[in-house]
Amino acid sequence: MQTHKSPGKNNPAIKPVRIEAIAVKLAKWSLQLRLFRRCTIWCPTWTGLTFALLIFAALVAVWFNYGESYLALTQRSPADVLVVEGWIGRKGVGAAVDEFKRGDYRYIVCTGGLTANRWEDQPASFAELAAAEMIRLGVPRTSIVVATAKITESHRTFESAVAVWRTLQEEGIDAMALNVFTLGPHARRSALVFSKVNSPGSKIGVIGWVPAEYKNEAWWQSSDRSRELLDETVGYFYELLLDSGRRSNSPQAASRN
Repeated sequence: MQTHKSPGKNNPAIKPVRIEAIAVKLAKWSLQLRLFRRCTIWCPTWTGLTFALLIFAALVAVWFNYGESYLALTQRSPADVLVVEGWIGRKGVGAAVDEFKRGDYRYIVCTGGLTANRWEDQPASFAELAAAEMIRLGVPRTSIVVATAKITESHRTFESAVAVWRTLQEEGIDAMALNVFTLGPHARRSALVFSKVNSPGSKIGVIGWVPAEYKNEAWWQSSDRSRELLDETVGYFYELLLDSGRRSNSPQAASRN
């Protein structure tokens, strides 16, 4: 006995028709809601793309050859206060002492945060270490001012600049101009940060100390200097364009935190 099957039952050909119908309805619905629109975009031609790549390659080549010397700025101001970033090490502090003795400085300010040595139960202060080295090298204690930055997990240079500003205020030292002594490639960033922290009328000079061994080889021949140049390049432009992510450059606001 033959049974007659319903033409629509268990017929696989009907499912795609239903799916297509649903897709058409969804497309019409999206067009009615204006979820999409047609627009024209500009894309570079091969000539334009090649020209852009050539410009980028030229900029990279220029920075490759002159980036370190550009960042290692030395531009002194007629100041009577010399600020030394203590993390530059013993040789750097020695060079700062020579600068202090040659110049007409009244005070030498040591700044810096705490050392990050995990073997130390009580980390030392870069500022205090630098001050001890200056005393050993013959700088009078009365000429040394210690400005330790307490919070240096981030924005270390900014916190050091705030510590210097606050300490000078507490000591009653009116510094209308000061020179910042730091490691060469860090010089431009230090000068930029200190100029933002201090009042607009203050003159901020900078001395980018370049170790003697830097002159004997190119930066790309040293892994430490290569990493240093990369960090300082990113850090400088981040500070220049976005204040290194800070909400405010006010030392008063930072000193209350």
